[in-house]
Amino acid sequence: MTDVAAALREAAQRLEGVSDTPRLDAELLMAHALGVERQALLLDPSRHAVPAEFVSLVERRMVHEPVAYIVGYRDFWTIRLAVGPGMLIPRPDSETLIEAAVDYFGDNEPKRVLDLGCGPGTLLLAALAEWPDAHGLGVDESEKAADWAEMNADDLGLNDRARFRVGDWAAGLDGQFDLILCNPPYIADSEVLMPDVADHEPAGALFAGVDGLDDYRRIIPDLPRLLAPGGAAILEIGHSQHMLVRDLAEAAGFSVACRQDLGGRDRALLLTRA
Repeated sequence: MTDVAAALREAAQRLEGVSDTPRLDAELLMAHALGVERQALLLDPSRHAVPAEFVSLVERRMVHEPVAYIVGYRDFWTIRLAVGPGMLIPRPDSETLIEAAVDYFGDNEPKRVLDLGCGPGTLLLAALAEWPDAHGLGVDESEKAADWAEMNADDLGLNDRARFRVGDWAAGLDGQFDLILCNPPYIADSEVLMPDVADHEPAGALFAGVDGLDDYRRIIPDLPRLLAPGGAAILEIGHSQHMLVRDLAEAAGFSVACRQDLGGRDRALLLTRA
């Protein structure tokens, strides 16, 4: 029996030049190859033999293919989302938006949730999983993203409470929402990204003009008409964009609070009616 622990060590060493999390990557790939959860693998690695497929999975990662695309999913908040090529991969930093919403609403529950730029349904489906009586709408410019989001809603048993549509941010939307979530593109066009991201994830979901603020300038002016009294709009930001996006939000009449991610970086702005 080939030693799983040794194979994991070797794979992690190979991946050190490719990934910031080489050991985690190796463990996720091994668990996927074995068809088990990572926790089960780590609990007793000696009960498994290294599957032949593991080598090819590591080779795919060595050329910077994202782990989420290789294994076909990404865990986010309390849910698991299917993802694939062409999808923006959910990131732990974005959980900051859900944390901010949970703290804001406390014992209350938002009834109507809007996710602008929903991708594979990341923020909307996490919110609906958190609040079982809530209903929501996800909007994305990509028909492919909306299809993935619908598939994820079905897989999670949330398709009766989630709707998705192809659209241009908030254009054509009416009605009011208790919670508006948005992770827009916010990377400046000149910024150089790691190959994992630059060569695989959709540029339209990443880049937003010379200063990275183009989409905030379009989204924020629409929020006052869409946000219900007592509600909150929560926007993800780049770690250096706090004051720039705050200025846009305050100009639209909002009070603004900033939330930091687990790394201590400014990551989300919570907008409420001033």
